[in-house]
Amino acid sequence: MTSLRSGLPIDNLNSTFVDHLKWQLALELSGIGMWEYNAVANRVYFSEGSKQIIGVTDPSFGCHIDAWNDRVHPDDRALYFSNFQDHLNGLVPMYENEHRVRCEDGSYKWIRDKGRIVEWDVHNNPKRIIGTHTDITNQKQNENTINESLLIATEHNNKLKNFAHIVTHNLKQHTANFESLLEFYDEAESSVEKEGIMAHLKSLSWSLSKTISNLHDVVNVQNRKVKKTKKIYIADAIDHILELLDIVITENNATIHNNIPRKLFLYYNCSYFESIIQNLLSNAIKYKHPDRDPVVSINFYYVKNKFRLTITDNGIGIDLNKYGNDIFELYKTFHNNDDAEGVGLYLIKNQIESYGGTIKVESEVNVGTTFTITGKSKKV
Repeated sequence: MTSLRSGLPIDNLNSTFVDHLKWQLALELSGIGMWEYNAVANRVYFSEGSKQIIGVTDPSFGCHIDAWNDRVHPDDRALYFSNFQDHLNGLVPMYENEHRVRCEDGSYKWIRDKGRIVEWDVHNNPKRIIGTHTDITNQKQNENTINESLLIATEHNNKLKNFAHIVTHNLKQHTANFESLLEFYDEAESSVEKEGIMAHLKSLSWSLSKTISNLHDVVNVQNRKVKKTKKIYIADAIDHILELLDIVITENNATIHNNIPRKLFLYYNCSYFESIIQNLLSNAIKYKHPDRDPVVSINFYYVKNKFRLTITDNGIGIDLNKYGNDIFELYKTFHNNDDAEGVGLYLIKNQIESYGGTIKVESEVNVGTTFTITGKSKKV
């Protein structure tokens, strides 16, 4: 049998060339393309498999040394060139990179690109490099789907943790108030005193029911994946929270200045708002200065399209030089207090950030602390 091109017996063809054709055919049948860089010709030869992956039909594709390089996605180019250069410099035995490349129709495909130097010139410079192209677009899409699922699962898990913390913190104060009032009731010596305490218990019961209702709303909101908000008249909402803290305020002889005008309102999640303010006020009283009664000022105002709420106390303060990076971390405490859990500030930071807001702290030891919450009032 003779070769159609040369008229010579096939047995006389260069066996290396035949082997190369066999390997190229085997790879292309597997959907893998081949490329070869020739330093002498200063061009790259691409197999039909490589060109088919990106929809190229031009037989001269590769004559320009950057024919493929220019199609690599801008966000992937730095690592693409870096990985290739590492192989040329002998830092890695094989070049390997995953990048997106622009197809003829303008879309992008993910390619796993591998190559190795197979021949050097007399000066020990790379003369020939052979490599492969594998279309891994489907694999990448599957990875993205898995990653998105993991993110959703993580988000749901964080919501569950967040909700558990909300329940713990919001109900803990109610429980403490019930216990204190029941103790007062047992110690009361007259029916008048008992009736007064019973009125407080009824009020506290109503507040507890309201809190549970708000927590129920949070569950419904999370199930619908909608961050539902309600119109909150801020001064009135804070007055309600002060009622919940009435016993703690009285026992510590605390003074709370609610400086917010009655007409101001914002759209926010009611349960989150209660949790945030209750935690900050409770902390301001809990960490009072031993030499003075606690005084707390609450202010609220709008700056352009953002609101700013500040809570300032005259407590023992926080050493920001020592603890500044850990203020809002989970289970981090900064004072010797048996009740400290290191959950409250972490919780409210997550609640605030879930609505696109921020919280910052300024503090001076033995002087006091100011927390500033910034965010947008948005009806959802």
